[in-house]
Amino acid sequence: NIPLDKCAEKGIVVFNTPGANANGVKELVIAGMLLACRDIVGGINWVTANQDDGNIAKAAEKEKKNFAGTEVQDKRLGIIGLGAIGVKVANVAKHMGMEVYGFDPYVSVDAAWNLSRDVKHVLNVEEIYESCDIITIHVPLLESTKGMIGKDAIDKMKKGVILLNFSRDSLVNEADVLEGIKEGKIRKYVSDFPNPVTAGKEGCIVIPHLGASTEESEDNCAKMAVKEMMNYLENGNINNSVNYPNCDMGVCSQAGRIAIFHRNIANMITKFTACFGDEGINITDMMNKSKGEVAYTMIDLESPATAEMINKLQAISGVFRVRVVK
Repeated sequence: NIPLDKCAEKGIVVFNTPGANANGVKELVIAGMLLACRDIVGGINWVTANQDDGNIAKAAEKEKKNFAGTEVQDKRLGIIGLGAIGVKVANVAKHMGMEVYGFDPYVSVDAAWNLSRDVKHVLNVEEIYESCDIITIHVPLLESTKGMIGKDAIDKMKKGVILLNFSRDSLVNEADVLEGIKEGKIRKYVSDFPNPVTAGKEGCIVIPHLGASTEESEDNCAKMAVKEMMNYLENGNINNSVNYPNCDMGVCSQAGRIAIFHRNIANMITKFTACFGDEGINITDMMNKSKGEVAYTMIDLESPATAEMINKLQAISGVFRVRVVK
């Protein structure tokens, strides 16, 4: 609900805290997988419905066969998206004796370092669809990923597949999922996003968005947000922004540092440096990063920038805002 483009044009940086809740989500993904493989929910509901039966223990021995399930050991788990959460899920699944396949054409260096060497990295998502018993999605919601799990993808999946969605509800065409359940193609669909399409439907286990709802996740997010804001306010560094690029020059050891928010167009750096040259102010270090139509430039100076210098920079066409960091 934050107008990111408008914030960017005003030089307002919007941060998020990626990965701070990864462990909490990972644990719920594993729980969802187990709930889908073993009809624990059905069993609990049966006990609740028969709570007044004096012979419930004896009846349970007779009824438990109706809630029999399968184990995850030796099953093939396909993970679409190997970010902070996907990597953690993959590593835990390997320890549970699963055969893990991962697909992510944009996997980061950090994620790759943390990923178990036993995870099989596939180059085509269709390999996940065609070979895995359980599939879990961990990708951002983009135009290219919206509805990525629909009829075409489901048709390629193994009969009796279990599908987990703890990422974004719009990644999955849930009407197609219900049809897949009806036809026996999908054994269970587990989602952390309640809506009228899947709530209470046969074959669906819908959780009320509890992925990051742990004390630890909330604390981690708060701590991470504070660190990001302190680094930005004290040093001008941007890390984990959703509307500006990452740009980090560390702690400023020079007399001055300014930050310029501007459009990502040609010759901006030339205009900035010319202003300092005209004033005889020496630049000791500089960094420029861009993200889409916006860019961010940090400049370290031998002497503090004057008010006149800031006004000159602010007057350059395409500059949104100039901030004196030091």
